[in-house]
Amino acid sequence: MDKVAVLGVNFDNKNFEQFKNELVKRIDAHQSTLIVTANPEIVMTANENPEFMKILHSDADYITPDGIGIVKAAQMLGTPLKQRVTGYDLFAWLMQRANQCKLRVFLIGAKPEVIQAVKAKVARDYKQIQLVGARDGYFSEDLEVVAYQIAKTKPDLVFAALGSPRQEQLLALLRRQDLPALMMGVGGSFDVFSGMVKRAPEFWQKNHLEWFYRLVKNPTRFKRMLVLPKFVSKVRQSKKERKKL
Repeated sequence: MDKVAVLGVNFDNKNFEQFKNELVKRIDAHQSTLIVTANPEIVMTANENPEFMKILHSDADYITPDGIGIVKAAQMLGTPLKQRVTGYDLFAWLMQRANQCKLRVFLIGAKPEVIQAVKAKVARDYKQIQLVGARDGYFSEDLEVVAYQIAKTKPDLVFAALGSPRQEQLLALLRRQDLPALMMGVGGSFDVFSGMVKRAPEFWQKNHLEWFYRLVKNPTRFKRMLVLPKFVSKVRQSKKERKKL
């Protein structure tokens, strides 16, 4: 099964290696590509925001299951996904690829001090990357203006850390222009990549408890976590409806 639907969002049923192989081909061919890394929170936002759902259906070329909740939901619905593919792992690998191939990269999002730390890390550890733009997420311009500014730099890769759905709204504008770049929303990945936020240790990752580790480290995330029970309830409802068909 190439696609697995979870609450109206169609996830690509590929493992990490399959994603990498396909993305290398698209990057090498300068093929306009929009990747959405979706967790339960993003799926629920899409269910409440028709315009965002339209982006996922019409503009996204790939939607990856970023979050064990998506994998568990797919199992519950009887349509299992091959593997969880996290946005951070995909971002980190793409940055390595950009360094190996001397690609042009545009970064946008996060706090000013975070994007400065990311720039410093790229200059230190990714010397072959051509960083054609790096700006924080605190801008007042319309997304259309920012999209135009990004396109002018002729990037090969664009990463937006603006939170959903804003980051996908920006990247969808570029995708509709067929910008010959790979574009991906990366949420809080700049914070981790810069070293300003520590990623969950391997034990927590292997046991699919990264979400709990982040909650313990940052209790202010509790309000956001309240969406998870709603997600589970909606998946159970979807399962019942499928059984009736």
